[in-house]
Amino acid sequence: MIGVFDSGIGGMSVLRALRAQLPDEDFKYIADTEHAPYGERDEAFVAERSRAITRELVEVHGAKLVVVACNTATAAAIHLLRREFPSIPFVGVEPPIKPALAITRTKNVGVMATRGTLASAKFESLMRSVEGMGVNFVLQPCDGLAHAIETKDAVRTRELFGRYVGAIRAQAHVDTLVLGCTHYALEEEMLREIAGPGIELIEPGPAVAKRVKALALTPGLRI
Repeated sequence: MIGVFDSGIGGMSVLRALRAQLPDEDFKYIADTEHAPYGERDEAFVAERSRAITRELVEVHGAKLVVVACNTATAAAIHLLRREFPSIPFVGVEPPIKPALAITRTKNVGVMATRGTLASAKFESLMRSVEGMGVNFVLQPCDGLAHAIETKDAVRTRELFGRYVGAIRAQAHVDTLVLGCTHYALEEEMLREIAGPGIELIEPGPAVAKRVKALALTPGLRI
């Protein structure tokens, strides 16, 4: 059984990709909705919630692999989880920056994410890894957007998408938007409408599912 968790419903976009890649596997999804969204919480709080949920997935539900389907939780806690649960493989989520390098034509890429993700050491390391590639990344913190999607507030979601896409476009002629929060992919159709034609959206779900599938097929790993 594969465990999947997020602060709320955002990780359902990752679960969707996982089910498409691994239709015969069993999944247990935990949404920590009481504490959503993680992106506006401090790192210590997110780490402790990640520990508690992982213990439940492993000790109560028998998960043999855990997907941290949240950018903020991955940045804050996955290194701790790997240390504390050494027998469990973990797959995290990060903004799909590197795939954007191969797609952009204008060499200007917008990155939409929570402040927690953008301020994390893990994201800083990710950005250092693409320095010198000739691409300008416009980083846009999207305050309140994950919460609007979590609470199914379509009016507020549309307003915030418009505000943040507009802020990115004011800085550069972007042709690619990286979705650095799993919540955003749940409203991909709305975002495509707002962004308009010619804008590519990249969400992390398919890459995560590909990695989990590779682990699932690893000899000796019984999940």
